[in-house]
Amino acid sequence: MNSSPLYTNELINESSPYLLQHAHNPVNWYPWGDKALQKARAENKMLIISIGYAACHWCHVMEHESFEDAEVAKLMNENFICIKVDREERPDVDQVYMTAAQLITGRGGWPLNAMALADGRPFYAGTYFPKDKWMNMLAYFVDLQQKQPEGLEKSAEQVTKGIHATEHVVFKDEEKIFSINDLDKHFETWKGNIDFVRGGENRAPKFPMPSAWQYLLHYNYLRNNEEALKAVTVTLDNMALGGIYDHLQGGFARYSTDANWHVPHFEKMLYDNAQLVTLYAQAYQATKDPLYKKTVYETLDFVKQELTSSDGAFYASLDADSEGVEGKFYVWTKDEVDDALGDDAEVFSAYYNITAGGNWEHGNSILLRNERDEAIAEAFTITVEELNNKIDAAKAKLMQIRNARIKPGLDDKILSSWNALMISGYTKAYRVFGEEAFLETAVTNANFLLQHAIAGDGEMTRNYKNGKASINALLDDYAFTTAAFIELYQATFDEKWLMEADKITGYAFEHFFDTTSGMFFYTHNQYADLIARKMELSDNVIPSSNSEMAKNLFLLGHFFNKVEYISKAKQMLINVEADVQRNIYFYANWGMLQALFTGPLYEVAIMGADYKNKRQQVDEHYLPNVILLGGNTAGKLALLENKIVEGQTMIYVCRDKSCEVPVVEVEKAMGQIGK
Repeated sequence: MNSSPLYTNELINESSPYLLQHAHNPVNWYPWGDKALQKARAENKMLIISIGYAACHWCHVMEHESFEDAEVAKLMNENFICIKVDREERPDVDQVYMTAAQLITGRGGWPLNAMALADGRPFYAGTYFPKDKWMNMLAYFVDLQQKQPEGLEKSAEQVTKGIHATEHVVFKDEEKIFSINDLDKHFETWKGNIDFVRGGENRAPKFPMPSAWQYLLHYNYLRNNEEALKAVTVTLDNMALGGIYDHLQGGFARYSTDANWHVPHFEKMLYDNAQLVTLYAQAYQATKDPLYKKTVYETLDFVKQELTSSDGAFYASLDADSEGVEGKFYVWTKDEVDDALGDDAEVFSAYYNITAGGNWEHGNSILLRNERDEAIAEAFTITVEELNNKIDAAKAKLMQIRNARIKPGLDDKILSSWNALMISGYTKAYRVFGEEAFLETAVTNANFLLQHAIAGDGEMTRNYKNGKASINALLDDYAFTTAAFIELYQATFDEKWLMEADKITGYAFEHFFDTTSGMFFYTHNQYADLIARKMELSDNVIPSSNSEMAKNLFLLGHFFNKVEYISKAKQMLINVEADVQRNIYFYANWGMLQALFTGPLYEVAIMGADYKNKRQQVDEHYLPNVILLGGNTAGKLALLENKIVEGQTMIYVCRDKSCEVPVVEVEKAMGQIGK
């Protein structure tokens, strides 16, 4: 029996799992590139640019309804050149056409489907279309091209102008002294939108948005603002107890579809889990809440089990669907739980809100918690320890059953920027909890990037799959890798990581920096072949590459005493300050940089044989306005010159190029650090 597929298109030669999912569609898909664009120009055909990612539920729905349908494919193939884009590999392409969708329809999302002229200029864009609407829309534009091509040209011209105008940055030639009062205004502006009962913002769906809560942790540190801290802890508590968290294996889904963090969109992304590990570790430093430590450990165990390759790289995501059904892998009926757990089913069901009718749909329940351990233990007249033993045993039984289910699909491409975020997460977890395995994992992955993604001159590649990289890196790859290496230096005092961070930053200056605005373009100057060269400014589920570069410059400027780096970081912040003031929620990473500019940055040097032990003691404290440096030798950093004292491990607390009296005890050093 011949089982070869009926159709095969140009995507068959790609490495992206998302593109390969579409390689046997009857649609004649092309990957983004010169071949498709030249063919469109040669045949005077319009473009369909369809953008999504492997873990996207509605991308799968549209593929099944339309792109696997021979009738739809015929209409597409005869009248258009059809391009499929993995937005995670090519966020630069996605940026351009997402802006078009937002300009035309006022909203965006994935799947993203844009119609464009043969030169790539879009005249229409939208998100998900059911089959009939999709075909009607295509037929409308085919008719328009034949009868009124000038109308399409005019629309494309207007949309392209709009794309060029968005996120346009003007260099602000002014002096500015940032103060703590600016941060007070940010919080007052934002406060009314915060859900102080359930966490997050007063809206649904709810996304984790880690940088927003990191900013408020920093603000609370400076101001001892109880409301700011409550906003953080209520959010972190509800996420860790809610359905967005995988209570059997650890790890977070991408977002909650409701305001209670109850029903997740079930895909699990590397970038979310990386940033949430950092956030929960920092929150543990600040509060010592054991729930936060447990969340970090379980999430990193999930990453180790499901998203880590044999050579220490991190995969991109797990799908929302299994067997074509969203969430099927994760949910349970009451009967399934009763059969698996017997006498312990009652306490487990109470603990995780599993009901006979289900707390979700079709009689299924999502594991989620409304109560802390003490309340459940009291209800069942057992100790918290007995409760935890029962729950742990029950979870192990259910994991065995779950592991026998068909797993969601794995997107096993390796993205430099997301791997760097995970390095930062592992490194921060090591610094806070002292778990050597966390540091080993971070260093292994950092060395993977050095070997496979970073050239000798600092140039980076974005992706890695099957032994090769095929995409030039974008600004976020440089920004997050630099940040990860700065974090790694502070965990190890191995100057190799600072030197690599500085080298990568130097390369980014040469090829991404715009001297007119003082900001960085998102694309490399030698590979900027799209209709617009965009800048990424606002912070979203991942901070913007410009805000991360600005923070890096601030920190590297202090490590290396490069005043020009600090002044460039400040100029970048001045350029966007009005946006930060208007909407701190979407400029929270910029807000953290502003917080660093409001007061002194403390440089804490730990010098001597016992530096590791004393560094770990320092890292028991939440200190967002401190950078750590040191080691057993002076190294190459000017800040460490003449600080070795024979037979002693000394701690130097310095600011503005002057140091306090060196001390031996960590607590004395803590007393020298002000806010």
